[in-house]
Amino acid sequence: MTEKPQKQPIAKKKTTSWGGVAHWYDTLLADDDTYQARVILPNILRAMAIKKNERILDLACGQGFFTRAFFQEGASTTGVDLGKQLILIAKKHSPKEIQYFAQSAEDLSIFQDGSFEKIAIVLSIQNIEAPHKVFKECARVLVPGGKMFIVLNHPAFRVPKASAWGFDDVTKTQYRRVDNYMSESKVEIEMNPSKHGGATTISFHRPLQYYFKTLANNGFAVARLEEWLSHRESEKGPRKSAEDKARKEIPLFLFLEMLKI
Repeated sequence: MTEKPQKQPIAKKKTTSWGGVAHWYDTLLADDDTYQARVILPNILRAMAIKKNERILDLACGQGFFTRAFFQEGASTTGVDLGKQLILIAKKHSPKEIQYFAQSAEDLSIFQDGSFEKIAIVLSIQNIEAPHKVFKECARVLVPGGKMFIVLNHPAFRVPKASAWGFDDVTKTQYRRVDNYMSESKVEIEMNPSKHGGATTISFHRPLQYYFKTLANNGFAVARLEEWLSHRESEKGPRKSAEDKARKEIPLFLFLEMLKI
């Protein structure tokens, strides 16, 4: 008698949502010495120049850290994120005037055309599989002449699992090694690096030309580009001077301001 072949378990699809570490991420952002608080927040508020009652969409908003900051600047603010757990935390921490929706950034059909003057996408576009769909939707829900602001890990220097810090003992120089740049990649990374074997997400690397071409193809012109540095300093030691110099020369984040045309 022939044995019936056993069914193989269906592999669970890897998610790009950070909802699985929602509470850890919320605790992380409660610290006032994070990159979000010390580097990104003051810079993006300066760059966005928010006006009172301006309608702003915080896309892939997480637990609402930046959404609340935009609201405090006087904006009429809406947050969208794929992670339901993150949205629940955002609602808990936020005033009732802020609207939140658990929704994919690739499908903004819950909003009418021209619903917003500005859109912010902070530290999330590298975790989104189809940016062209996101940019198309963003162009639709923005008013004519509306602006979109993106902050991401600098793709020229921070390539997931293909870049790292190095030190030259001869020249006493701290440098950044980049193994791959032009090739697009999709890798699984741990969301909480200090907890090995924990929850993972998918991170995507794309070169700069990918973003510029995809933005142009969806009706955006890049109006401004800035490169933001880490605020941190190394502890005292033989490499402190070299490490601090490298940190001031090699940017951590890339900022893009886009105009809908």
